[in-house]
Amino acid sequence: MKLIITEKPSVGQAYAKVLGVRDRHDGYLEGAGFVVSWCVGHLVELSEPEEYDGRYSKWEYADLPIIPEEWKYRVSSGTKKQFEILKKLMARADVDSICNCCDAGREGELIFRLVYNKCGCKKPVERLWISSMEDSAIKEGFENLRPGTEYDSLYEAALCRERADWIVGINATRLFSCLYRHTLNVGRVMTPTLAMVVMREATIKAFKPEPFYTVQLITDQVQAGGERMKERNQAAEIVEKCRTAGAARITKVTQKEKSEKAPLPYDLTGLQRDANRMLGFTAQQTLDYTQSLYEKKLVTYPRTDSRYLTEDMAGMLPGLVQRIQVETGIAADMSIPVHAQQIINGKKVTDHHAIIPTNSIQRAVISELPSGEKAVFQLIATRLLCSVGDPFRYSETAVEMECAGETFTTKGRTILDPGWKVIQEAVYPPRHEKSEEPDTIQAVTEGAVLTLSDVKIKEGQTSSPKHFTEDTLLQMMESAGADEMPDEVERKGIGTPATRAGIIEKLVQKGFIERRGDKKLKHLVSTDKGDELVTVVPEQIQSPSLTADWEEKLLEVERGNYNPETFMAEISSMITGLVKNYEAVKGADTLLPSREKSGKVIGSCPSCGSDIAEMQKGWFYTNKSCRFAIWRDNNYFKKLGKKMTPQLAEQLIRKGSAPLKNCRSERTGKTYNATVVVTPGQNGEAVFSLQFDKGGKA
Repeated sequence: MKLIITEKPSVGQAYAKVLGVRDRHDGYLEGAGFVVSWCVGHLVELSEPEEYDGRYSKWEYADLPIIPEEWKYRVSSGTKKQFEILKKLMARADVDSICNCCDAGREGELIFRLVYNKCGCKKPVERLWISSMEDSAIKEGFENLRPGTEYDSLYEAALCRERADWIVGINATRLFSCLYRHTLNVGRVMTPTLAMVVMREATIKAFKPEPFYTVQLITDQVQAGGERMKERNQAAEIVEKCRTAGAARITKVTQKEKSEKAPLPYDLTGLQRDANRMLGFTAQQTLDYTQSLYEKKLVTYPRTDSRYLTEDMAGMLPGLVQRIQVETGIAADMSIPVHAQQIINGKKVTDHHAIIPTNSIQRAVISELPSGEKAVFQLIATRLLCSVGDPFRYSETAVEMECAGETFTTKGRTILDPGWKVIQEAVYPPRHEKSEEPDTIQAVTEGAVLTLSDVKIKEGQTSSPKHFTEDTLLQMMESAGADEMPDEVERKGIGTPATRAGIIEKLVQKGFIERRGDKKLKHLVSTDKGDELVTVVPEQIQSPSLTADWEEKLLEVERGNYNPETFMAEISSMITGLVKNYEAVKGADTLLPSREKSGKVIGSCPSCGSDIAEMQKGWFYTNKSCRFAIWRDNNYFKKLGKKMTPQLAEQLIRKGSAPLKNCRSERTGKTYNATVVVTPGQNGEAVFSLQFDKGGKA
């Protein structure tokens, strides 16, 4: 019997259907020689610092850095039931092998391995690695399972990423929060991304527009402009000289044929950028819509950084292109040439090829898809049709004129063959039609003298940099550090295609940046909270280049070319140096005007006898020498299914105990009543325990 483990129930059910597994049970399906179950995302996660040592429950500068010698993991409280199901299935005597069918990428590998290791399973593992949820692709994938050991380096890279994020996030957040007495959340990738937004906003605020002037010559055949000038008087003098001259002589005419190659199919970041620019979708919305399309078997795997297809896919492209036209109506009346070689390059395909529609669209009703999914599918389908099309060809004419000793220039373009653009513009008409130079510009010859019909001054002003949109921020994240990396490096930037959307969403959720603008065009703008963080965080934490270097090393770990221990040692060394050498920025009171202040006093500390006051993160004595604290985000009460409230905290401080009703047992799921008691521990920290009435224990 083979146990198949997927990342989501919906994917597990799709695999079961293809494999003929029909018998349903609680948390799994069984039949035809298979057991199919799922992880429901991250079942196993890194432990919190206080699970290593109780004193870490309170944030203290003296306890930093926190770098575990042996890493601890815990089962997520919300998914404990499914974990226990998987543990029992792995231990079944009739299960002789496990198949890792989690998403074919770094995070999918991590999700499976953590569960497998936490369960203490030693049974052999095989790996399913597919890029499409079509029935044929699933069948082929199961016929060609690979040994799980082939993906050990991928797992090592995933572990490094997870643990590096923990080390940087835990230590840097506590370091700056303790020094500035102000909660400052720091992340290995999140903070450099925030820094780019903050720097852009600072540049915009500091920008002062400057006027400039150009002189425009107008004739019956052509209109040309001169160089920019800062002074209007200078432009006015040239206007008078040209009007006096009354004519201009053509000094140079050049004509070149140019072409634009068809765009490549989408990778995830490219799709997210276009969906934001053309549809107004956030990066996360686009990922969610594409993931749903993937699970509906309509497009291939979304979390890819490749824009090419593999050589074995060339033969199916003509049929797929025709099927897209028939089933979607996109460019249905056009004869599209299929130049497959333009998008075939297996050497540039990493874990997965580009995102394209699948042959399953012939069995789907595209018009019945939810509007967001339908819009994203249309983008993906249109891009594939464009990518195999002819190049866009045009003739560009450049004209240089001389009048009164000044030089004026202009350019014109004449379309020779619209090529792939005719497909794109049939679906997405240009928002603003650009006026083309008339064809008569080609009739202008060198040496010709043209009579001026008008000479005028055109006034403009320099423009500030634009606020980031998700389109342009994704572009910056993708290219960060590119100038400092060798040309042969394929993946540059901070984050990965799979994580960038989540990073942006996290910055918004934590209040570091916000979306401003109308429904379709929203800008990403830093908040005061975001500005404050970047003001005090040192360059090594907020540097996009350094983070891009880490991402490149993670990729080399994934490829087996870089030692994971070396990577982790670098991260640990950097954080240790930061903790030892960082000095608080002078004038922090001014930099952080919203610093936390003590609130209502709710009683005396049972450890030191001083006043306990309400603070931003909980209730405690402001003197750092005392470790007693009751935190708002309290793991002990979370496990009871309860939230810490001001009323509950005050009762615990004043009376030392408080009755709780309808607590929930993590083990049995049953509810019960109890009294929670708080006492100071050996080091003065808050220690909680429960007291039960007779027969009241769950």
